[in-house]
Amino acid sequence: QVQLVESGGGLVQAGGSLRLSCAASGRTFSNNIMGWFRQAPGKEREFVAALNWSGGYTNYADSVKGRFTISRDIAKNMMYLQMNSLKPEDTAVYYCAAVPTSSVVADSYRYWGQGTQVTVSS
Repeated sequence: QVQLVESGGGLVQAGGSLRLSCAASGRTFSNNIMGWFRQAPGKEREFVAALNWSGGYTNYADSVKGRFTISRDIAKNMMYLQMNSLKPEDTAVYYCAAVPTSSVVADSYRYWGQGTQVTVSS
């Protein structure tokens, strides 16, 4: 059974940093895409970043480019999202997801975590 478990969310002031973690278990993800999405209250879930588990590919939403970094630790089966220079508009529930048919389309992902709340105060 595949499980994705996020952690690392919290409350931070604008300009601060957080690192989200996603612990993956239940299968190998070699040559598969894994990604981060977020959903703010009253808004649709939106793409944040994605990578290929085997390496060589990363993709970022324009809104986070230059501020967020996606990475993974193959040995630990962990994916990370380092978030710097946080803004109030980054406030959302952040989800990790895996195995899509399209890396930026939420509905195409097969597996999802339960989400972790990130709140950025101004």
